[in-house]
Amino acid sequence: MPEIDEVLPKYLRISEYLRDRIERGELAPGAEVPSERELAAQWQVARPTAAKALNTLRQQGIVESRRGSGTYVADRPGAPVLREQVPRYGSAYAEDESVTVLAAALVTAPAPVAEALTLPSGSAVIMRKRLTDNGSGGAELATSWFDGALAAAAPLLLRTERLPGGTLRYLESVTGLRVAYLRDRVGARLATADERRGLGLARPAAVLVCQLTLHAADDAVLQLDEIVHPPARWLFQQEWWS
Repeated sequence: MPEIDEVLPKYLRISEYLRDRIERGELAPGAEVPSERELAAQWQVARPTAAKALNTLRQQGIVESRRGSGTYVADRPGAPVLREQVPRYGSAYAEDESVTVLAAALVTAPAPVAEALTLPSGSAVIMRKRLTDNGSGGAELATSWFDGALAAAAPLLLRTERLPGGTLRYLESVTGLRVAYLRDRVGARLATADERRGLGLARPAAVLVCQLTLHAADDAVLQLDEIVHPPARWLFQQEWWS
């Protein structure tokens, strides 16, 4: 079985991390992105690897070079920009974040999951549960669900290892599938016993739950994410200007 780094080379890890920051609005249109030298130092790679990562983004029309100046985020009218601190959907994680994959298995779909993935009742699905902590109270517990039919094409989804670039990027890279749009909804409820243990919460504890479905162009659901956030944490931020 191939190693993770053979599936996602270092240059793709870098380009997907930058793409993730751009999609989240951390790097707005017109903002300068890190240079080849800065990326090489940050990721401890050779300059050609950093250059290949930036060139990948150029070919996708995400960044553009300005002679004698640097590389900047391209202005792409209509391109999706996610809310600041939006729940992750298979995203690339920052290097300083602790990500623990708690479980990865082929299981029988719970009824709500089968319904969300538009699968028959009792279908097999891939389940990946992970705990993320940035070391400053930013913990989140997330479970991703995929159609079990993808197990053969995307075997790394069944391994309890962190996937550089995120699960969705890996799935896209090995299947050729692409996300066209996503839908999310947010609600609050009491934490389950597993969630309290994972997030270190007392009983009872309210949690914010964000559910995202990622759709292909034909409306098929490629991935279902449920992200559970602890209380007393700001998640969404918007600014309004007159």
